Amino acid sequence: MSCRQFPLIASLFLLLGACATPAPVAVNNTRGDYRHTENYLTWLVDREMAQNEITGISIALVDDQKVIWQKGFGHADLENNIPATPETIYRAGSIAKVFTAAAAMQLAEQGKIDIDQPLATALPEFSIKTRFPNAGPVTPRNVMTHHSGLPSNFFKDMFVRDPARFETVIESIRDEHLTFPPNYVFSYSNVGMALLGATVQKVSGEPFDDYMERHFFQPLGMKQSSFSPRAITKAYDRNKATEVFSLRDMPAANLLSNVVDLSQFLKMQFADGKSGQQQVLSHTSVHEMLRVQNADFPLTFQQYVGLGWMMNGIEVPGGGLVASHGGSLPDSHSMMTILPEHKLGVVILSNSATSAGAVSKIAAEALRLMLEAKTGIRQEAAVAVRSPERAPTAEELRFFNGHFDTLVGLAKISTGSGKIDADAVGHHFQLVPHEDGLFSLKYKVLGMVPVRVGAFEDIRLSRATVNGRQIVVGRIGSESLMFGEKLNPTSIPETFLQHIGNYEIVGKIDGPAPNQILLKEDDGMLVGEARFPERPELLLRIGFHPVSDTEAVTAGLGSGRGDTLRFIREDDEERLGFSGFKLRKIAN
Repeated sequence: MSCRQFPLIASLFLLLGACATPAPVAVNNTRGDYRHTENYLTWLVDREMAQNEITGISIALVDDQKVIWQKGFGHADLENNIPATPETIYRAGSIAKVFTAAAAMQLAEQGKIDIDQPLATALPEFSIKTRFPNAGPVTPRNVMTHHSGLPSNFFKDMFVRDPARFETVIESIRDEHLTFPPNYVFSYSNVGMALLGATVQKVSGEPFDDYMERHFFQPLGMKQSSFSPRAITKAYDRNKATEVFSLRDMPAANLLSNVVDLSQFLKMQFADGKSGQQQVLSHTSVHEMLRVQNADFPLTFQQYVGLGWMMNGIEVPGGGLVASHGGSLPDSHSMMTILPEHKLGVVILSNSATSAGAVSKIAAEALRLMLEAKTGIRQEAAVAVRSPERAPTAEELRFFNGHFDTLVGLAKISTGSGKIDADAVGHHFQLVPHEDGLFSLKYKVLGMVPVRVGAFEDIRLSRATVNGRQIVVGRIGSESLMFGEKLNPTSIPETFLQHIGNYEIVGKIDGPAPNQILLKEDDGMLVGEARFPERPELLLRIGFHPVSDTEAVTAGLGSGRGDTLRFIREDDEERLGFSGFKLRKIAN
């Protein structure tokens, strides 16, 4: 193990520690009294910031039409000793997608968009290649549910210092392919939301950012919010200022806002689309956005989604439907989540790369405490009963031996030792079977000794077969999602075998990118490997399935899968093309 791996391992073990200050205890149960909620969340935010080296967080709690608490913690600008406040502007990230979906629904109310007709009807400039000629069309509805089959991202010039306008992606993806048939599998797509924003711009006749200002921010009194092509806020990684890059796909993630403004949006949700005397969205649109759209899809695994809103990931027993959307950028994280039945909501914004887990944890605790304070519905802490470990069966050893596409990239699993050992993202794990049929994860310190680590304690894995595909299902509490898929080796064409080796990206890159990409064969699987200078301890591995002598697609199901790797002839040399990038082979 290299010394570069120690920071990651140390951070995982921090999750096992406890804060020295005990958590506040409620002294009364008076309905509508949120003092304990505020005290507990103050303690929790302080603890999370200390454990995760978070520089700044702001939070707001909303009960129907009232903001019952809002506060800033830490610093908005550490170097200049400027504290974080409720008015601090942050990068809200993908919370933007809820607003973009709301804009599409607003225009649908006016008859300018039919969300169930082909996207190309409203946006004639849009076209993309397909390997699924019998599948249905890409529509605004399946874009909003991330079931469009569009690529998750178009990587060239996506995350840079000086991005082009987001609508340039329309031209960029014309030579790309759909990654999956529409309405087949959840595949989170920034490209899809960029196209939806372009549709809003096209049918309204207004620039997207101007439309959002006039039809949402002004009516809602969101005075400090904007869609901006460039990031203008500070960001930190373990309390050190980090360079901020901007996402080209502005309607997908370039919302700048604060918790004061986002509370106004939640109030509108709880008022059935009304803000003051103005009906911003119709009652029908608000409720349709919060209706689960994919309940009957075969590959859902409880990864439910509405229109713009996510319907899984945060659990509040007794709270009914939980709708949320996070915003995760490499340098900052956010969460906006609501209990529509009880008209309770929370917004958390952070300026730190290390805050991803914290914002979700704080949001879930906030909703739990608010629900109890408002309704008296208590949620006793569940007592985890761990099923005893057991040895893997012969059938389990056969199943897990091989390559698996997972949420963290390609994992190579070997079972020759009689154990289920996995290598993923440059680290070593062990899958441990239990008598209840589920599997837990242990991290192998130094690649040898398996130990339980807090980050994996609540994760359980199981197996399923759907449409002939061998799926690994991940469970955290009562939540489930597709964790991975077993990949069967395929015949690798000679053209690909001849091009195995190291590659570099052609041209100047104005943003984070791997130094080199290795294309290799690994036990019958065509594999790409890359390390990023920003996180050298992590190894990204991707499996490819050839679909012709000149094209292969990233293997697996879901977000970031199905993208095309192709051979191209350019400048008198053969190159690889991938998501707009051109790759040149270099000497080993």
